[in-house]
Amino acid sequence: MDFLERLLEVCRAQNSLLCVGLDPIPEQLPEGVHDKPDPILAFNQAIVEATAGWAAAYKPNIAFYEALGPAGLNTLRCTISFIHRQAHALVIVDAKRNDVGHTSAAYARAVFDLLDADAVTLNPYLGSDALAPFLERPDRGCFILCRTSNPGAGEFQDLLVDGRPLYQVVAQRVRQWNTRGNCGLVVGATFPEEMGRVRALCPELPFLIPGVGAQQGDLSRAVQAGADRQGERILVNVARTILYASAGPDFAAAAARVAQDTWAAINQARA
Repeated sequence: MDFLERLLEVCRAQNSLLCVGLDPIPEQLPEGVHDKPDPILAFNQAIVEATAGWAAAYKPNIAFYEALGPAGLNTLRCTISFIHRQAHALVIVDAKRNDVGHTSAAYARAVFDLLDADAVTLNPYLGSDALAPFLERPDRGCFILCRTSNPGAGEFQDLLVDGRPLYQVVAQRVRQWNTRGNCGLVVGATFPEEMGRVRALCPELPFLIPGVGAQQGDLSRAVQAGADRQGERILVNVARTILYASAGPDFAAAAARVAQDTWAAINQARA
C-alpha cells in the first residue's frame, strides 16, 4: 500500500481531514503538566488522547523539539510512538528537509527509521536527485513545499518561469515525481485562489494545508479550493488554536472542543 492509499484509508475511517499540529511552547504549557517528568510529552499525550476521535493526522514541527536538545528529540520520538499506539492517525514530521544526496539519505533515515514518521515536509529547491532518498519510500509521504502560507511567500514562489509562477512549476514537477504514489504538496490556506490553480494542475495529489487559525486563513475557502471532486486529498492543519484553547486544568477538554468544532466545519465545507 503506497502512502496515498494509506492516507485515504485513514481519512475515510476517521471521516476526517483534520491534522493537529503538535508545536509545544514550554512557556505556554498548562499548569497541570509542569510536575510531570517530561511536561511536553505529557502535554502532547493529553492533546492526542483528547483529539484522537477527530484527527486523521498529527504534525509535530521538529524545530520545537530540536530547540530542547537531545531530550526534546526523545520527546518527539516518544510522542510519535504514542500516536501510533493510541490514535488511528498518520504522523507528519514538519522538517522541510533537503540537501545533497548522501545528506538527504541521512535525513530520511532519521525521520522515517529513527522517528518512525509516516510523512515529512520537504523543500524542492535542490531538485529531484536530492529528494530521491525520500521519494524512494512508497509507504512514506513526501509533502513538498509549493505555495506556503507566510506573507513573504511570493518573493520567490510568484517569480515567473517561462510565463508561469514558480509555485505552479513546482506543482507540475512534483506531479511528475509522484511515480510511487507518495508525493503531496504544502499549499497555504492564506492563498485559496492559488490553491485552486494548483488543484487544477494536480488533481490526484494530496495537499497539506497550513495557515488556518492563527494565520487567519479561511477554512471554508481552503477546503473548497483544495479538496478534489470527492471532497478528499487534503489535510487541514490546525495547531495553536487547538493546543492553547485553554491554559487551565481543562486544557485537554478545551482542545477536544476546538478539534470537534474544526472537524465539523471542515466536513460542512466539503459537503
